[in-house]
Amino acid sequence: MVLTEHVGDLSLSAFEQDTDADAAIYLQDTAWIRECDLLIGECTRPSLGVGYELAYAEKLGKPCYIFYRKSECELSAMIKGDSYYKVFPYEDPEEMLKLIDYILR
Repeated sequence: MVLTEHVGDLSLSAFEQDTDADAAIYLQDTAWIRECDLLIGECTRPSLGVGYELAYAEKLGKPCYIFYRKSECELSAMIKGDSYYKVFPYEDPEEMLKLIDYILR
């Protein structure tokens, strides 16, 4: 299951969200992190939400694996410099999937 599949949902607009919806998203996402065994983040595109989720998971001691496409971005020094995170640059989606398969074994 992809816990944050709503991130890619183009039918959702930041302009249409209200405070109650924002609070519900926060509560749901943080509950998922509390319940998970590990967090896998794809960080090619900068996201304040994903950064928050990574810090939240680190605070809870959840293992965090971070992927980013090295030809498309330079990962934040705040992420790369934190030895807690296991960071994996990749180029091809198949390469990333093989690494994820290895992590989940």
